[in-house]
Amino acid sequence: MLTDNIIEIFSSIQGEGKYVGCRQVFVRFEGCNLHCSYCDTEKESGKHSVCHAETGAGNRGFMDLPNPLTVDEVASHVNAMLREVPHQAVSFTGGEPLLHAKFIEEIGPMLQVPIMLETNGTLWQEMERLADVASIVSMDIKLPSVTGTEEWDNHSRFLQAARDLDLYIKLVVSAETTDEEFQRAVQLVAMHAPDKLFILQPVTPNEACHAASPERVLYLQNLALQSLDDVRVIPQTHKIMGQM
Repeated sequence: MLTDNIIEIFSSIQGEGKYVGCRQVFVRFEGCNLHCSYCDTEKESGKHSVCHAETGAGNRGFMDLPNPLTVDEVASHVNAMLREVPHQAVSFTGGEPLLHAKFIEEIGPMLQVPIMLETNGTLWQEMERLADVASIVSMDIKLPSVTGTEEWDNHSRFLQAARDLDLYIKLVVSAETTDEEFQRAVQLVAMHAPDKLFILQPVTPNEACHAASPERVLYLQNLALQSLDDVRVIPQTHKIMGQM
């Protein structure tokens, strides 16, 4: 039976993007193919001998389940939460969930609510594989100033793979964000998914990544609105609320 290492399973409020405020179950995977300067998640592969699984939906009591977990074990734990409290979706996050596409493909039909992917939007072949499993895709655009690499071609292919789903695009804005890379990201969305929601997320700063000024955020939103109809500024609200 298929198994995978899971960092944590818990019920909380979606704090980012289009579905901010909605109740979701979160399943967090290990590992990522990128190294973003603002990342605040311990995600390294092989570093999690146990999964921290909430004992009840939102009760913030956790038990340790030995990794790796089977598809059946994860589905059973998630479905118990779904029966306990109504949830809008199950969010597969990370790390990068599409590194675990086979696991998600197998577990998807076993869950009782829509599947949401919170992804860095680079693994387009895996997105094609999951196009019939996932319902919602929260896609980040990763700028070169954040990753040190250019992902434009991968992002282009990913947008094409996901555009028939409930897709929205999120871009983290920091003091390091340049006009050139920002405008390239906007034009990429305008070319492949002009009708989709585009969200600017002011960075939660750390030592390697600094906050953009309020004036800068408004300026960048104005730039995006020259090419896209629906551009919103939404911060990481779960951190404001003290939620996971």
